[in-house]
Amino acid sequence: MLPTEQEMTQALCQRVGTHMQERLKRSTVAICGLGGLGSNIAISLARAGVGTLILIDFDRVDITNLNRQQYKASQLGLKKAQALKDNLLEINPYLHIVAHSDRITEENLRSLTDGAQVICEAFDLADQKSMLAEAVLTQFQNTVLVASSGMAGLGDPNEIMTRQISRRFYLCGDGHSDVEDAGGLFAPRVMLCAAHQATTVLRILTEKI
Repeated sequence: MLPTEQEMTQALCQRVGTHMQERLKRSTVAICGLGGLGSNIAISLARAGVGTLILIDFDRVDITNLNRQQYKASQLGLKKAQALKDNLLEINPYLHIVAHSDRITEENLRSLTDGAQVICEAFDLADQKSMLAEAVLTQFQNTVLVASSGMAGLGDPNEIMTRQISRRFYLCGDGHSDVEDAGGLFAPRVMLCAAHQATTVLRILTEKI
């Protein structure tokens, strides 16, 4: 039997306090890219009780995703945005989730992320990362960007860190590892970087930074 929404809320309040939980429940976060980083960020924010998650990815679940991304073998071929939405609602059925199966461009970014206080960049390609960062930091006045750079291979996990680049820009990762040079992507380091991003989001939303 599923818990009621009131029971879920009470359980979260017991863990983190009513004031903090109410603040998180009123918050909206957009996650751009739902691969290894984005799917793990979404899981963490859903468990924390962030009220609204905007999920954006044009891709479908592939068998090569299963080594590090939060999808199931039974979801192969499904659109990532919808598949992740389904998985998140199994964790917290009372989340408000907006799922977009679209490729993000500079032209549609604002409409896709409408209402988000924080945008998470979770792309694979450098040109996508730079496009998103430039658009958010130049065209959005109050939105905070939490981005990533470097989490490949099996290097020292303590190299993964969070740096504040500017008032509205945080960057998580080791800052140097590349997929081709480091030997691919592995779940532990990808999840570690995603945890840095999710923690940074929660700290922003609760005004801890």
